[in-house]
Amino acid sequence: MHLSANEGIEGNTFAVTGALGFAGSALCLELVRRGALQVRAFDLRSASPWSDDLKNHGVKIIQGDVTCKKDVERALRGVDCVFHLAAYGLSGKEMLQVGRIDEVNINGTCHVLDACLEFGVRRLIYMSTYNVVFGGQEIVNGNEGLPYLPIDDHVDAYGRSKSIAEQLVLKTNGRALKNRNDKCLHTCAIRSCAIYGPGEERHFPRLVSLAKLGLLPFRVGEPSAKTDWIYVDNLVLALILASMGLLDDIPGKGRDPVAAGQPYYVSDGYPVNSFEFVKPLLSSLGYDLPNFYLPVPKALLLGKFFAALYTILYPWLDKWWLPHPLMLPAEIYKVGVSNYFSYLKAKKELGYAPIVTPKEGMAATISFWQEKKRKSLDGPTIYVWLFSVVGMSILFCAAFLPDVGPVPFFKAISLFFFRSIQVVRMVFLVAFLLHVGEGIYAWFLARKVDPANSRGWFWQTFALGIFSLRFLLKRARN
Repeated sequence: MHLSANEGIEGNTFAVTGALGFAGSALCLELVRRGALQVRAFDLRSASPWSDDLKNHGVKIIQGDVTCKKDVERALRGVDCVFHLAAYGLSGKEMLQVGRIDEVNINGTCHVLDACLEFGVRRLIYMSTYNVVFGGQEIVNGNEGLPYLPIDDHVDAYGRSKSIAEQLVLKTNGRALKNRNDKCLHTCAIRSCAIYGPGEERHFPRLVSLAKLGLLPFRVGEPSAKTDWIYVDNLVLALILASMGLLDDIPGKGRDPVAAGQPYYVSDGYPVNSFEFVKPLLSSLGYDLPNFYLPVPKALLLGKFFAALYTILYPWLDKWWLPHPLMLPAEIYKVGVSNYFSYLKAKKELGYAPIVTPKEGMAATISFWQEKKRKSLDGPTIYVWLFSVVGMSILFCAAFLPDVGPVPFFKAISLFFFRSIQVVRMVFLVAFLLHVGEGIYAWFLARKVDPANSRGWFWQTFALGIFSLRFLLKRARN
């Protein structure tokens, strides 16, 4: 395509579902920058880290649920083009909430399609995923000619639901609009890989958190396993080009738009081992990746264990206090088995070419995370937490509690090291007073070098003593 940079955007009204998320907010801001008449950000949340920026740029935020047809109709009435990004169950414990996944990804998409036909929306761009064709089998330089993975072969509910939804979207292409038989709805799908960039809220936060706690004991798969990544600006460009590819009023282009009814793979164009890809980020934050690779079959045993465990915990999956599982089978396949695709079709038909290289994208991402680390509370691994908290608890039980339950066992352990209860009590009291003193010192020091987290430094140092204080002293020296 050879169109102007703002073709089909200036003077038009857009709705973006899932717009308060990382990619959705970036898309909304780009639409505003290119001259959209109005941009509606439709999301289940009323606020997010990007909502203030959206409001400041004139984006209209509409809170609602894609599973509620009336909410969808309220957001899409009078819209010229819709970007449907809202989805559920991409990663972590959300992947096990099958009912919610189908409700959002399938039913929600049906509501968007119905509203588009009802209110005369001419263009619908659906944000899809590689998982519509990938289910653990190796795919090297794949293209859009690959068939959909059979529904029963999907390894997770997210991939299955996105496959069904994408097929619904593409099969609706060309349907006549209600009360406008001379016009029809044009649809296409952008199949995205893993997204990254400053502020990304799914992959990197979880990875950095695990690395900080020392819970990345191995890599998964062979070092030769590669997958695609896409920087957020490149994804936004692909989505906007797809909207241009659905325009049916371009002179000399014919009635059927080039992108109508078509899926497109998009990426940065540099397949890479996922662990090697994130290594510079983790290294810049002071975290190391292990060199040991765990084969996919063995990693799957661990993934299936977590899947079974979290299935038992199903009633509490949406609780904030329940952490994400270490890994699940679909995530293991994604990073441990090669699956990367060519964006040649998107380049040829839409004019897509990445505008940000992986080196530039990772540099921006690293800068964001280094700044975030400087503003946050740093600390030791989970093993230090267990050693300190459990150790102090054992000493307290052995020194002061009567012989009930496990207390005799705790006393036996303590006496093995300290020989008498009097010494155990003295050791506990000295350690306790040291922790209190170190906590108070940490509070005063943090008020000078990290005042926003001074209370956090006190409590962490009170619990861990010198193991926490050394991180604050390092920050003070820097």
